[in-house]
Amino acid sequence: MKAVLLAAGEGVRMRPLTSTRSKHMIFLAGKPVLEHCLLSLNEAGFKEALVVVGYKGELIKQYFGNGSKFGMRLNYIEQEKVLGTANAIQLAEDYVEDEPFLATYGDLLITPRAIRLLLSKHKAGAAATIGIVPVSQTEQYGTVKLKDDKIVSIIEKPKFGAAPSNLANAGIYLFTSEIFSRIKRTKHSPRREFEVTDSIRLLIEDGLPVTAAEIHPDDWMDIGRPWDLLEANKRVLQRATLRIRGEVEAGAHLVGPVGLGVNARVRSGAYIEGAVFIDGDSDIGPNCYIRPYTSIGKRVRIGNGCEIKNSIVMDGTHIGHLSYVGDSVVGSNCNFGAGTITANLRLDDKSVKVVVKNKLIDSGLRKLGVFVGDNVKTGINVSFMPGVKVGPNTWIEPNISVYKDLYQTRM
Repeated sequence: MKAVLLAAGEGVRMRPLTSTRSKHMIFLAGKPVLEHCLLSLNEAGFKEALVVVGYKGELIKQYFGNGSKFGMRLNYIEQEKVLGTANAIQLAEDYVEDEPFLATYGDLLITPRAIRLLLSKHKAGAAATIGIVPVSQTEQYGTVKLKDDKIVSIIEKPKFGAAPSNLANAGIYLFTSEIFSRIKRTKHSPRREFEVTDSIRLLIEDGLPVTAAEIHPDDWMDIGRPWDLLEANKRVLQRATLRIRGEVEAGAHLVGPVGLGVNARVRSGAYIEGAVFIDGDSDIGPNCYIRPYTSIGKRVRIGNGCEIKNSIVMDGTHIGHLSYVGDSVVGSNCNFGAGTITANLRLDDKSVKVVVKNKLIDSGLRKLGVFVGDNVKTGINVSFMPGVKVGPNTWIEPNISVYKDLYQTRM
């Protein structure tokens, strides 16, 4: 069976992190989100996949190539315009050659167990088998109504209290060729896109069986908002096999699982409390504290007296001495001056709110820091307030406290 991975979207809600890459290429513990998805497919038995690319697709092609180093054979097709998930799946019609196929989103964190479950639940005669998962906030997802193990309706993002169940469409599908004729009949949604959930409704309305496969929440995660990256990174680190391949100086202390890449160096006095991943050619310390669930990219410098906690720091970034980064995502090639602080707790102890697509959204998290794009520079003693976003190429003068989102400010 072939797989189809949808990886054409930009990830607007993830800005500024997606201003320079698609969200599929944000790294978690040394691998992009899309790679984690491909590795799960491979472990579940898939050896061939079509990747539907669009925004920044050249980065995906360049990184994955023909897929041989990941144990798969990869092909690519471009979705030239953002026309929705049904349109993206339709592009695979010739590729799958009338055979059943698995389709999923390249920004999901899914385990091999979830994929195997979907395969085992598919029955002869079913037009499709859809992964579903219990969720607490049904208004954020398409929710399903079941009769036995059959899906009888899907309601997209129902209003609070109006959902037919707490079971959401997980975005993992096993389709037969029946889906393609329904895609051709699918009309524009209110978002002016062709949605595959509308195509699935047409299968149901035509009396064709659509089977449900309920996935355990631990085996699935939708990475849709910036703060979801921190939870996804935590899950990846908890499952990863972490090895020391770099240099650990005498006097450094590593506690718990720690991964250290080739030519990475941990200097004396550093205290690293796993699970933590530090990629190749990075330089950590001396006398710094790296706390659990932190992923540090390649060629990163963490200076003397710094503390990094539950964060993602991307390739080539330098965090100057006496700085603190907590519950944050920092892009590539940034340079934080000495004493840069990311606050991660509101003074009133309430949950942190973040502006997403021009709306102030409650993250539901009591501790949340900042989201910084690529090539950001700070002077000494810059402080970021919780939930702030900083666009790529922004420079911030010394002794500034940043209370609101910033984009491309120059001294």
